[in-house]
Amino acid sequence: MKGVKCILAAALVLCATVALASTEGGHEAAGAAAAHHLDWWNFTLRVINFIIFAAILYKFGGKKAVEFFGGRRKQIETQLHDLDERKDKAEKRLAEVEKSIANLAAEKARILDEYKAQGEALKASIVDKAEKDAAKIRAQAETGAAQESVYKRRELRAEIAELVVEAAEKILKEKLTAEEQAKLVDKYLTKVVLN
Repeated sequence: MKGVKCILAAALVLCATVALASTEGGHEAAGAAAAHHLDWWNFTLRVINFIIFAAILYKFGGKKAVEFFGGRRKQIETQLHDLDERKDKAEKRLAEVEKSIANLAAEKARILDEYKAQGEALKASIVDKAEKDAAKIRAQAETGAAQESVYKRRELRAEIAELVVEAAEKILKEKLTAEEQAKLVDKYLTKVVLN
């Protein structure tokens, strides 16, 4: 309400100034003495006209003007409050980003250390697996060599046995006569058949 009264008072002073200026401008040609003369009747009618106009404006639009300017004030206050909240949120977000940037080097070092540890573990598992595979291959080779050795010994024994038999036959042929040889063959055949 005070604001409306102040606005009306300012408008009244403005109208009075305009009225005074317009009366002076019209009498300028009449001379310097007439320039200081004021037409009070014209001025009074203008002031009354302005007061009636202001009263009509106040009567029909005063509340809306007050609501408009008051609403605008509340709207501005709300916008300022919202801007303060957004500013606070932006500052918090900026602080978080700056913190994450500061921790970026530490995070990078941590990730590198983690990957190095994983690499070392992978390397150790690969080396361990290779050693186990090599041990299996050695064991298989040793088993194969042992089996081959047994096989070769058997072959060698069989070959030696054949050579011994041949040598024994040769010796026996030289020392045994045909009659002794026939008796010996019959004797062993009889043993074989009986067994």
